[in-house]
Amino acid sequence: MTVKSVKTGNSASLAVGNTSVAKPHEPTIGTISTFGTFTADVPFTAATLGATATTFTATSSPDSVTGSSSTSPITVNGLSSSTSYTFTVKATNANGDSVATAASNSITTTAPFNVDYLVVAGGGGGAAGGHGGGGGAGGLRSTVTATGGGGSLESVHSTGKNQNYTVTVGAGGGGGAAGAYGSAYSGAQGSNSIFSTITSTGGGYGSTQTGGGGGGNGGSGGGAGEGVGTAGGTGTANQGYAGGTSSGQAGAYGGGGGGGANAAGSNGSSSAGGGAGGNGVAVSITGSSVTYAGGGGGGTYYNAGNGGAGGTGGGGSSPSSSGNQPGNAGTANLGGGGGSARRGSDVAADAAAGGNGGSGVVILRWLTADGSITVGAGLTADATGTDGSYSYKKLTAGTGNVSWA
Repeated sequence: MTVKSVKTGNSASLAVGNTSVAKPHEPTIGTISTFGTFTADVPFTAATLGATATTFTATSSPDSVTGSSSTSPITVNGLSSSTSYTFTVKATNANGDSVATAASNSITTTAPFNVDYLVVAGGGGGAAGGHGGGGGAGGLRSTVTATGGGGSLESVHSTGKNQNYTVTVGAGGGGGAAGAYGSAYSGAQGSNSIFSTITSTGGGYGSTQTGGGGGGNGGSGGGAGEGVGTAGGTGTANQGYAGGTSSGQAGAYGGGGGGGANAAGSNGSSSAGGGAGGNGVAVSITGSSVTYAGGGGGGTYYNAGNGGAGGTGGGGSSPSSSGNQPGNAGTANLGGGGGSARRGSDVAADAAAGGNGGSGVVILRWLTADGSITVGAGLTADATGTDGSYSYKKLTAGTGNVSWA
């Protein structure tokens, strides 16, 4: 058998019979125009002659940070901010690497900037049937005002240009379903809201009257249903407060109010009825003061006083009128807890439904001079607003990415 060396372009190959084994030719590097605080996209064109490459690798200078891809462009992550870089690209197959391209044009990564946030989770649903607990408010985290559950003020979020940051706006938990008297229809937990590494916890559910269940834990705790002093759910530290307890007397019918971002839910009473939901927190991230994350009112029975009022900040109330009445829903995009239902004197009738928890919200604020925001698919958002030197974006539903340029 004869073995001979064959030269193809700038890559040496070894041919054995009809089988050629060769390194790929070097690619052609393009002009880098997309880059951010810690990243750059490096375009290239693969060689059309010679052996086929399977992978292409870009390398930065300085720092020798690399990124690889089988297609153009190659995204290089982990760069330093405010630094000038050039890049080279090489092609690779099973036989080895091509020579590297000449250096690209020089780019300078951008400086990071700060973003204020308000992240409110979905409120918990109120219980069905009467004398159940109100839903807890969604957890609230903010850099603009003291938050609930201890009053801590959080740090601004350091953000980079052309980076994707995940946003999720939590849905409110469903109220307990209408059904036969005595059925165990507690509300449902609210869903978490997220901005990047910041997560606010969904509100706790209001528990049903049957069996005297304790309220659900959450951003703020749900109120407890009928029982002998059954405890409300606990809130999450620095996000919200606990739900109220049920009446501390056997056969008494006041359910506890759901906790809010700024106060615990009130306890149910054998004479006054359902406990009020805890109040929320006023935040001025958009330039106007708006109160978010109030707890839902606790339910009651027809002969045991009125239903509990919803907490300020979107909490749903429990009805005060006689008869089987559904609880009122928490307010959308305020993260309020749903109110519990009221029970009428006709115990043979189906129990009324609890109120749904209000959906959460994510609001982001930054200096207008620092850049403009792009909202990705899957998210619903209001138009960008301005307040003096700041711009802000209110995200009202969905999951997706945001970025700044």
